[in-house]
Amino acid sequence: MISSVHAFGLAAAMLLAAGGYASSAEKLILGNEGSYPPFSMVDASGKLTGFEPELAREMCKRMETECELVVLDFKGLIPALLQNKLDAVATQTKPLPERKAKVLFGRPILFNPDSYVVKEDTNYTFTKEGLKGVKIGLQRGSAQAKYIAEHFGDAVETVFYDNPDQIRLDLASGRLDMSLGPKISWTLEFLNKPAGKGWKFAGGDLWTGGGEQGSSWIARKDSQELLDRMNKTVDSIVADCTFTKLRKQFMEVVLLPEEKACM
Repeated sequence: MISSVHAFGLAAAMLLAAGGYASSAEKLILGNEGSYPPFSMVDASGKLTGFEPELAREMCKRMETECELVVLDFKGLIPALLQNKLDAVATQTKPLPERKAKVLFGRPILFNPDSYVVKEDTNYTFTKEGLKGVKIGLQRGSAQAKYIAEHFGDAVETVFYDNPDQIRLDLASGRLDMSLGPKISWTLEFLNKPAGKGWKFAGGDLWTGGGEQGSSWIARKDSQELLDRMNKTVDSIVADCTFTKLRKQFMEVVLLPEEKACM
């Protein structure tokens, strides 16, 4: 007959062999846009990669939690979160007031102002009169789309897209006059590439996230404990410079002020 102490030891050994104690059996479903290079993209082999998916994987590793990353269009991420199809969203999200009313925002993942992308030979005045009739491409459900609707209404012709790649294709082909989006992504994925020749930023830096600076990962209102764990873990990733090491795999631009200690 096996003693209770011996039985406990065998059970513990079996748990360790399986990868840890019961807490390690936790599985989180994290949503990601998957079409926002260099922050997220699907590579030739079909793997979701980019800065944010790799940061999420490092976070899950340190939390000793199994995570599954699910790719959804940006506009579908918050609805899926609210429907309990996701545990959290690991895609940079701007803190619009209507979003803050529905979900919890974590610590900033990056600071990335928006700017207009226009043809180099243009000189727009960014007023209703100055942009009257201009065709602007925007991502459906984005903070930029809300900003344009609030500031310009029907003075502009807005064309909606599911992801920024589609916007860039129509800009390069001449089907759009301009767009409005995050400067880091537009610099790396358009202006610094052949397709972006003849285009420039205009209108200065804008913070379209309800006036607040910074973008964050998000969780449901009933998931404060999970978000606290995520925040604490990302803090550790930033503090030991792993955040900067991961970021440098995809881009040279600094995303957080805390990165200065790692340069």
